[in-house]
Amino acid sequence: MILSAFFTALGQLGDPRFRRVLFLGVGLTIALLIASYVGVLWLVRWLVGENASLPFIGSVTWLNDLAGWSSVGLMLVLSVFLMMPIASAITSLFLDEVAQAVEDRHYPTLPPAQPVPLIDQALDALGFLGVLILANIVALLLATVLLFFVAPAWAAVFWGLNGFLLGREYFTLAAIRRVGRVEAKRLRSHHAGTIWLAGTLMAVPLSVPLLNLLIPIIGAATFTHIFHKTQARR
Repeated sequence: MILSAFFTALGQLGDPRFRRVLFLGVGLTIALLIASYVGVLWLVRWLVGENASLPFIGSVTWLNDLAGWSSVGLMLVLSVFLMMPIASAITSLFLDEVAQAVEDRHYPTLPPAQPVPLIDQALDALGFLGVLILANIVALLLATVLLFFVAPAWAAVFWGLNGFLLGREYFTLAAIRRVGRVEAKRLRSHHAGTIWLAGTLMAVPLSVPLLNLLIPIIGAATFTHIFHKTQARR
């Protein structure tokens, strides 16, 4: 069931609504990272000032430029780690459109879905971003410790933890539109094993740059299929 849902989702990647969500998510993410860099650069230069004084050296004027270029390097390094979770959180604001595109094509006889209020989508996206960043920091620390004992520890921890988080997020997204938040949580608990396994399948490409930006869309589409397949089995 998981592989069938996954490959069916891949077959719909050319859908214009899929592309629209991808461009919106990536575009807004890049804009946010650029705005963050400009803010950090302005703050650094404001703190350093035009002229700074160093012990035993005295007044210097190049420290402002040095701090500015250092912040560029820092933001480039941070963007490598922040690009995926931020893109996932922003894209999740538009994943309802992905789920609707899947249902329009593969489940055309369904009644209209329950609209999720925008404020709820925004709160869910912020919560997901916070949990994703925190969980990956914990995973990185844990994998660093385990790496001394087990070579593939990082991959196992990273995929397992992100698989759990992605499965939880995307199944809830698909289910809440049809059965509401309370029932979505109950179904998520009932199908926990399947959801975790499918989420891990989504987590594996997260370590591949650029490909990982497609995961929110593929994940939303895949779990929309999984939700309907589990409902059909019932």
